[in-house]
Amino acid sequence: MAKIRAFKAIRPVRDKVHLVATRPYYSYKKNVLKAKLEDNPFTFLHIINPEFGATIKTKPNSVERFAQVRQKFELFKQQGILIEDQNEHIYIYRQSNEYQSFTGFFAGVSVTDYLEGKIKIHEETLTAREDVFTKYLEVVGFNAEPVLMTYESQPELQDYLTAYAQTRAEYEFTTTDRIKHEIWLVSPTDSVAICKAFEKIEALYIADGHHRSASSVRYAQKLQEHKVQSPEAAQYFLSYLVDEKSVQIAPFHRLLKSTNGLDLKGLQAILANEGAIEQLAGACLPEKKHDIHIYMEQTWFKFKPNLHFINDQDPIETLDSFILSDLILKPIFGITDLKTTDQVAFIPGNEPIEKMIEAVDNKKFQVAFLLHPTTMSDIKKVADAGMNMPPKSTWVEPKLRSGLTIYSLEH
Repeated sequence: MAKIRAFKAIRPVRDKVHLVATRPYYSYKKNVLKAKLEDNPFTFLHIINPEFGATIKTKPNSVERFAQVRQKFELFKQQGILIEDQNEHIYIYRQSNEYQSFTGFFAGVSVTDYLEGKIKIHEETLTAREDVFTKYLEVVGFNAEPVLMTYESQPELQDYLTAYAQTRAEYEFTTTDRIKHEIWLVSPTDSVAICKAFEKIEALYIADGHHRSASSVRYAQKLQEHKVQSPEAAQYFLSYLVDEKSVQIAPFHRLLKSTNGLDLKGLQAILANEGAIEQLAGACLPEKKHDIHIYMEQTWFKFKPNLHFINDQDPIETLDSFILSDLILKPIFGITDLKTTDQVAFIPGNEPIEKMIEAVDNKKFQVAFLLHPTTMSDIKKVADAGMNMPPKSTWVEPKLRSGLTIYSLEH
C-alpha cells in the first residue's frame, strides 16, 4: 500500500509561471545562469541564489546562506509572485515535445513507506550531501524539486490522467527548450480517490532524486528524535509519480582520458580473448543489450562479451555499465572506482554521438564507450534485491522544473 497525500502547493501566479519555473540551479553554465539572474527578476533561481549581485556573501551551504534562501522565498510570497492554494490537491503535470510526452501526479509520498521499504531505491547516497540537504530543509522548510518515482500501471489512475487532460489546464506554457508544460489542479474529491487508488500499489520506485528523498527522510526523523511537534506534511516529501511504462531511460556513455599507451590494435587483441569483435561502418548506438560500441583512433567497432562473463543470476552483474567496468575499465585501464577517478567522463545518452567523436578526435579523450540503455525492469530487479546500481548507469527523463508546485514541510 503506497501512501500519498494531497497538499496546498505554493506556486507561481498564472501570468508569471513561465518566468518563475526553472531547471535545477546546477544544470546551467555560469554565463547562462548569470544572464538569467540579470534579465529575469521572477525566476526561482533568485530564491536558490539569493545573494546574486551582493558584494558580501555568506558561505555556500551554510545555515546563513540557507536563511537567505528562506528570506527570498518569503519575499516572493509577499510580492505575490508565489501564491498558496486554499485547498489540498493532487496536481497533474504533463511535459511534452514533438517526440515524447510524460503525464503524472505531483503529491507528497510517505516517509514511513520509505523506511519500511515500500519505496524502492537503487542508488547509494553520499552522507555529506545528505547532511547538507537535511540542514537546508531544516532552515528553508520546503521542497521545490520533486523526486521522480514510478508506479506499476493502474487503469484507474490512467483514467484520471486522461480525463483531466481533456480539460483546460491551470498552467500551459512552453520553455525555450521547446518543452510544453501543463498543470491541472485535481479536485479535492478526486484527490482523495487518487490517494486511495495508490493504496492498491505495493511499491514505488525512485527513478531520480535519491539524495533529495533520503534527506527528506532524515529531516522527518530528526524532528521525531527531538520530539518536535511537527505537522503531517513533514512526514511526507514532494514527488512526481509516473507510470513506469512512460519513463524514458538512456545510458551514460563513457569517455576515457588515457589508455596508458595501449593502442587500437592492442585493445582489440585483448578484447578478442573475452568476446567477439566486429568492425562498424560508422557511428551508431548499440541495438542490443551487452553490445558495447567503442570509438578509438577514428575507428568504430563493437565488442560483445562471451556469455560466460555475464552472470544473469545477479541483477548488477548483468548490467552493461558493470560489464564495461569489470571487463575493460578495471582490468585493462586500472579504473577501480568510478566515483573518484578523474580519468572517466560521463556523457548523458541524450547527447549527440558527434560530441563524443569530437572529444576523441581532438585528443581530450582517447576512447569513447557507448552503452545500450538499462531498462525499468533492470532497475526494479536491482531495487527489489536491495542492491545499488553502478555509478552513472542511467539518464532518466522527464527532467523536472523547480518552483512549479512547492511543498511546504511546515503546514
